Amino acid sequence: MDLHNQLLERERRGQPIRVGVIGAGRFGAMYLAQAHTTPGLHIVAVADINPERARTALDLAEWPDSELVSTVPQALASRRSLAFVEDANQLFVEGIDVIIEATGNPIAGVAHALKAIAANQHVVMVTVEADPLAGPALRQHARRAGVVYTLAYGDQPAVIWELVDWARTSGFEVVCAGKGMKFLPHYHEMTPDNVWENWEYSKELTDSGQLNPRMYTSFRDGTKAAIEMAAVANAARLAPSDEGLTFTPGSQEEIASICRPRSQGGVLAHSGSVEVMSSVTPDGKWVRHHTQEGVFVVVKATNQYVADCFKDFPGAASPDGQYCALYRPYHFIGLEANISVANAALRGVATGEPVAFCGDAVATAKRDLRAGERLDGEGGYTVWGKLISARASVERDALPVAMAHDVKLIRSVPQGQVVTWQDVQVDESHAQALELRKQTVALLDQGPDQRPGWLPNES
Repeated sequence: MDLHNQLLERERRGQPIRVGVIGAGRFGAMYLAQAHTTPGLHIVAVADINPERARTALDLAEWPDSELVSTVPQALASRRSLAFVEDANQLFVEGIDVIIEATGNPIAGVAHALKAIAANQHVVMVTVEADPLAGPALRQHARRAGVVYTLAYGDQPAVIWELVDWARTSGFEVVCAGKGMKFLPHYHEMTPDNVWENWEYSKELTDSGQLNPRMYTSFRDGTKAAIEMAAVANAARLAPSDEGLTFTPGSQEEIASICRPRSQGGVLAHSGSVEVMSSVTPDGKWVRHHTQEGVFVVVKATNQYVADCFKDFPGAASPDGQYCALYRPYHFIGLEANISVANAALRGVATGEPVAFCGDAVATAKRDLRAGERLDGEGGYTVWGKLISARASVERDALPVAMAHDVKLIRSVPQGQVVTWQDVQVDESHAQALELRKQTVALLDQGPDQRPGWLPNES
């Protein structure tokens, strides 16, 4: 039975999946816009520390005022009522089946996930920043509790993971998994002060206050790309290059040629990796048939017959036919998140989960940083996130970019250098996140196996 029919059956039985949403930003608003029209689903509550933002999200979703109540117990008592509250702790109660964590704050995300797991609730982790920091440990806690911890379908990591799963289920070796975005080398130095110089939005929109400059800095300076590809690596047991992402420009037709090993004419340090392609050339011109907003997986032909078959699909295969790409041009973010909710609640399966610690997004100096300065984290003025392997991160004692917010530097760090734990004064108020990080590092040896044709084993 497919998911939709299962949801219809839950609707007929009067037993909908009950969902709590933490964070009413763009993802939350997009999710709410779809959730109200989905059968077999009851959005019990939305929690946000900013009630005005929650109210705006509900308005954008055209949620009927007649269905709004003031408390979670009231919402649970009716299959149509929804409560919006400021305190997320009110959602970790019996009766709510799934928590969608969409705060965007990795420290809060870790805390909320642990509370949800303790309350026997499935967790859809939209705050992908939490994954390189502690995702493998959170997933382990969830499995021990008998609940699902999953990436959020609609966001690129889960959609990429689906392509990887397709490839391996079809018997292919995964050479590369990745996505497209606009990137130029100077973006690594971008700050909220100059971010709009590097976007295509009108001045009227950027001056309106609707867009968060820090968020959009992270989207372009390479940090979000590093975080998302670390999540893919951890879910698919792939091994990032320790040199970081290349952001090589190319078209959809060139994916299979570019995202293959260097020894075969591509840009990858090795097979079984992740990559991001730029949608613009080094001089800033848009690539024809670029990969912006799209996701892909590159596979290798298992024999010459398969290579000959690949050649029947022009635009997907490399010129020699040995490599082929499957490309999806769009992802619809929060509009697709019910795929994760339904899979977790109805089937007990994840739409991508961090099965191992393979990749990390580490803080890297945007400029020369002086001892005594405070790092301001993702999308700020001091650091950007670089993707490297988890092993290299541990060996270099690298500071995760998720932990680089509001911490004091005790040693100077030159531009382009990775910040280490020894360079900063650790914020002990984040003890819980630090403990989960230690548990994640302990899972390092369960990382990728680089043998050709390997299949991931369940841990």
